[in-house]
Amino acid sequence: MQYEGVLKKMQTEIGKPIQYYLVFESDFLNLNQILNKELTVNFIKHQCLNCGNDRPIFRQGFCKSCFFEIPSAGDWIMRPELSTAHLNQADRDLDYEKRVQLQPHIVYLANSSNVKVGVTRKTQVPTRWIDQGAHEALEIVEAPNRYLAGITEVALKNYVGDKTNWRKMLTNTVADESLVEWRNKLKQYIPEEASQYFVENNTETHLDFPVLQYPEKVKSLNLSKTPNYQGVLKGIKGQYLIFEDNTVFNVRSNEGCYVGLTIS
Repeated sequence: MQYEGVLKKMQTEIGKPIQYYLVFESDFLNLNQILNKELTVNFIKHQCLNCGNDRPIFRQGFCKSCFFEIPSAGDWIMRPELSTAHLNQADRDLDYEKRVQLQPHIVYLANSSNVKVGVTRKTQVPTRWIDQGAHEALEIVEAPNRYLAGITEVALKNYVGDKTNWRKMLTNTVADESLVEWRNKLKQYIPEEASQYFVENNTETHLDFPVLQYPEKVKSLNLSKTPNYQGVLKGIKGQYLIFEDNTVFNVRSNEGCYVGLTIS
């Protein structure tokens, strides 16, 4: 079987285990169905996810000029506390920013390599947790806009991490934690403006990833350095493909790469 197209982050479907899909312009591939099969990845060219041109990818699947121009790559994406749509102030495109920022946002705790705090739109639950490779997650604040969620995350980062150790996540060296206990401990540090949106009496969401074999020591596949790779697919976790030889491939960090895939 052969597939060809530009890489975008894998789409997911909650289940036991989670189902993963690579979606191309005119085709899609359910990756769960090719576990234990050999997958060949061949880099063909770059294709910016915005303009479609064959230019080097700068960040998030976009070429450099698009990254610094389009509204979906503004600084507030990575730093929600910089959101200003609630003040009627534009960053790059106020209409776009209002659509994204002025909707319910969740501040959550997730355990992927350690307990961390994060922010996502309510519509992205549980997708965001799956993308981070979290075994368990818990909503702690449901804010009406991105700004309030962002300042809550900033406040809580003083007491809990906000980064995932991707190596620990992929080798599955993760200790079980009580996120309910963490939530109750962190409640006192939520900013006053967001305290009324605290979520209590909810339970943890547990996630089951399709992994047959975890790597002992990970080595990362970078298509710009290794444009052709072949290996047996052993698992999918977060946005990573895990291969039998301990190679891991971050699909999300390779967005904008146009590739050919062969399954044998």
